[in-house]
Amino acid sequence: MEKHSYTGKTKEEAIENAKIDLQELEENLIIKTKEEVKGGLFKSKKVEVEVIEKREIVKDLKEFLINLLKNLGFQSNIEVKVTDNIPKYTIFSDNDSLLIGKNGKNLQALSIVTSQYIKKEVGSNYKFIIDVNQYKEKHERQIERLAKRTAREVAKTKIEAKMDSMNSYERRLVHNILNNNKRVYTESEGEEPNRYVVIKPKEDE
Repeated sequence: MEKHSYTGKTKEEAIENAKIDLQELEENLIIKTKEEVKGGLFKSKKVEVEVIEKREIVKDLKEFLINLLKNLGFQSNIEVKVTDNIPKYTIFSDNDSLLIGKNGKNLQALSIVTSQYIKKEVGSNYKFIIDVNQYKEKHERQIERLAKRTAREVAKTKIEAKMDSMNSYERRLVHNILNNNKRVYTESEGEEPNRYVVIKPKEDE
């Protein structure tokens, strides 16, 4: 992954130099201040920044995943789609079920390893999505259907319903789906790794 260094009298000037040289908008760059050099008797202060183009990160992440999967013994093909500056890597392999793992645990582990790698390289968190043969997409739709169906039952019977244990991402998904529901509300209960969502009826106004 190529990293560029630029200097200026201020951080803003250094960033402006980077934008001009790379012909990129600031929103397409990851910028980290490297150091601020104090000026001497006849030298003015300088600020140095390290700049990485986001498109370079997208390509680097794909290469990382390809090599990682190869070392793990998988034959795979990876499709990349960037939406709202968030790259999504969809993996198609010779053993999707093993790569996904029970309840998506292997896929989650793959995401964690990749996240640690990119954080070390970039120096900050970088948002991305890894999926295997649309597993996440299908799983999210299942959760959405289950949440809405359970919410209808709770609204009808006025009896709260406890959903199966979920990871934090899945729980947040349920909360978001039912956030504007006028008849029910949601709360997370229990202890990790067995926290779950409870769908509760709202009191009639």
